[in-house]
Amino acid sequence: MKNCLRKFWKVLPVVAIMFLASCSKEDSSNDTGEPTAITATELVASDEAELISEDIVGIAEDIYATDEITANAKSNYRSDYLPDCVAITTVVTDTTKEKTIDFGEGCELPNGNVLSGVIKLSYEKDMEMASKTLLLSLEDFTFNGVAIVGNASIVRVRDNGEGHPEANAAWNFNGTWPEGATASFNGTRTREWIEGYGTGFWGDNVFLITGLGSYTGKLGNTLIKEVITPLRREWSCRFIVSGVLEITRNDATASLDFGDGSCDSKGILTFPNGESKEIFLRRFFNK
Repeated sequence: MKNCLRKFWKVLPVVAIMFLASCSKEDSSNDTGEPTAITATELVASDEAELISEDIVGIAEDIYATDEITANAKSNYRSDYLPDCVAITTVVTDTTKEKTIDFGEGCELPNGNVLSGVIKLSYEKDMEMASKTLLLSLEDFTFNGVAIVGNASIVRVRDNGEGHPEANAAWNFNGTWPEGATASFNGTRTREWIEGYGTGFWGDNVFLITGLGSYTGKLGNTLIKEVITPLRREWSCRFIVSGVLEITRNDATASLDFGDGSCDSKGILTFPNGESKEIFLRRFFNK
């Protein structure tokens, strides 16, 4: 059961407050201009934004981990996550490493996502530091056809006290979808790398994710999304496989349960009135 955020992250009332699950309609409003429901289209776009953010941050952390492991193991280490169509260049200054990660005009990642353009990454070059800030920006960047602009800051800790690397990320992105829809999405996330660190095989990487984010669609309706039960992200799966996300618009709150750990595109959405419904989370990846 997976992301109903439908790319990474809310509802409103009609009588007892309920969601509208109509893919054919845009966000609806009452006579006062207040939104009366969240549409399935809005949920799908919000979920797309969620995982766009998560994957961008994940790529940055994977690139940094390659340097970190190489430096501390005193030997060459290479992650196999980014394919040969990605060109990575490094400029070393007196104090920093500046990485340019170029996906060209279109490069497909192992999870099926197609990226183009450039991610720029900068961090201090001293790899002995236990904690470090990574600065990220985008240039002419698209994610599965969605044009993304913005930046992120990632505080990377080598050991969080549980023996795992951890990244505390804050991002602010804006997206333009191919059909012309626009949205802004920002948030803060803690990503604990609980499995697969240092193996060199992308498919065994597993993360636990907590945090809070917001998504504002083209009509100005804002959804607030908070992780209630940590989300489990396995890179071998396109979807979040478990965890619970709470979705709020104004005073109405719903929850999305991503399931029992199975890799599928389903989730259980519980509406403000207590009713639940199984939903399919993304057409975004059904290419």
